[in-house]
Amino acid sequence: MSELRITGVAVYVVRWPLKMKRRHGVGDIEDSMPGAIVKITTNAGVVGWGEVAPWSVFTGTAEANAAGIHHYLRPLLVGADPLKISSLMRRIDKTLVGHTEGKAAVEMALFDITGKHLGVPVAQLLGGYFRSHVPLSVSIANPDFDEDLAFAKQLVAEGVNIFKVKTGFSSHKEDLERLERLRTDLPSTVDLRVDYNQGLDPWDAIRQIRDVEAFRPTFIEQPVKRDQRAAMAAITHAIDTPIMADESVFSPAEAIEMVRGEIADLVSIKIMKSGGIVRAREIASIAEAAGITAYGGTMFEGGLAIAAGLHMVAATPNIALGAEFYTSTWVMGVDILKSPIVIDNGMTRVPTGPGLGVDVDEDIVKRSSTTHFE
Repeated sequence: MSELRITGVAVYVVRWPLKMKRRHGVGDIEDSMPGAIVKITTNAGVVGWGEVAPWSVFTGTAEANAAGIHHYLRPLLVGADPLKISSLMRRIDKTLVGHTEGKAAVEMALFDITGKHLGVPVAQLLGGYFRSHVPLSVSIANPDFDEDLAFAKQLVAEGVNIFKVKTGFSSHKEDLERLERLRTDLPSTVDLRVDYNQGLDPWDAIRQIRDVEAFRPTFIEQPVKRDQRAAMAAITHAIDTPIMADESVFSPAEAIEMVRGEIADLVSIKIMKSGGIVRAREIASIAEAAGITAYGGTMFEGGLAIAAGLHMVAATPNIALGAEFYTSTWVMGVDILKSPIVIDNGMTRVPTGPGLGVDVDEDIVKRSSTTHFE
């Protein structure tokens, strides 16, 4: 039997239409979002798929990641054994700095190939299913708040119980008004979280956050800019509500800084910002060793990246605060999966098929593509 080898790497740069506008402390999204899809082929006919889900104000760009994969990673990958994921990712890190979303997509595709080749789901490759369903958190981020409130009420009726409210993009007064309406109009059992996305100035953050605490949020996420770690630490020590780090922790090294500097009580873990499932789980392990519980975050991700995130969360006990795996269902205007991610009664179901456990509709990928590298 011949050894399994990679025979091709294709990258499709895409532009996803969005069903709703999104507003965050760090920036706004109007009607579309760039991304990229990676297809890795092998000599055995096994195909692996990965997704690049960047945001230019947060991590990087689709165009840079696609070019990085095509020009620098494709020559390294073609001819290689796709089952040697750790070895390949080490070589990739030495070949290309940054480009975390592109690296995440390549690693995702390699895990997909490995799982399909061995006949097991990615979660099993990561140690097995700790959980088969993940509590769903949906973000309240529409600039039309009345529309978002109606949306939240609809989701409550469908069993969703966790909502993360985006703040810091408007006035403090408006933030408080939105939180008051949510607390008044939604059931008292609803779990509200708050996310500033770096939207506050350090000099006034503690005063504003103390006002927000009146609405009993489960946590308050990333109040100040990612590099303002001293301010994060001061806020964490001054505020009773747990403070979550997101943009301040991209890598395992930054997770160590989080622990040493006591800059947060919790951490949001995203495959795209960390550069893949393995790096994301390293962050979760560092956090767990320090007694810091994690939450499953996303970028503007389609069903492919969400499937990868579900496998990661399923196999990682410390990511215990739920996850925001809702974008492919309610935000993205196109779904490239033949069968959508399943959400049932406020829980997202982890796929159980080989590899990522999802089937990609390649025709939709090609129709959505603006540029193609092969």
